[in-house]
Amino acid sequence: MTDDVRASTAEREAVVERLNEAVAEGRLDFGELGERVERALSARTHGELAALTADLPRPAGADPAKPLTLNGGLRGVKREGYWTVPARIVANGGMGGVVLDFTAAECRLPEVVVEADGAMGGVVLVVPEGWAVDTDGMEGGVRDKTATTPRLPGAPLIRLSGTPGMAGVVVRHPKRRELRRTKRRGELTRD
Repeated sequence: MTDDVRASTAEREAVVERLNEAVAEGRLDFGELGERVERALSARTHGELAALTADLPRPAGADPAKPLTLNGGLRGVKREGYWTVPARIVANGGMGGVVLDFTAAECRLPEVVVEADGAMGGVVLVVPEGWAVDTDGMEGGVRDKTATTPRLPGAPLIRLSGTPGMAGVVVRHPKRRELRRTKRRGELTRD
């Protein structure tokens, strides 16, 4: 992020959440929390926000230099259940395809970049209700079945880019049976 770029409401809220976590971890006291939250809510740029968390360790998945790379290969690969969403994901469909199921995933980032290459197996993104997906970076061949669902405040935005390949890229909400399976495992009840 460039320091002089204007910060969004979601980015300010993410910093406030990180500051609250720092108090729970014993890294900040309540006096520091109050001061930093006030500064975070009035911050105008990424630089102002970055200064508020510069002395705190990075949360898991926040390092854009280390993307999660999934290769479908011949058998395909799924990322589902409870997992921590990194800032950047590279999905190569290969012959077997890639399924990224965000239904029970933990995502503390306001934006996630997904670079998809559908190849012959395709790439499927399963996103919870309220999440948004920006497909403007795709070269066509993407079927977004979530486009009419509004984004909830504070919900992540997935920026999808890449090439559809022969099989294409599909973005959809979870099916009922997927929600039942996930709930049965207890993954949607995490606090």
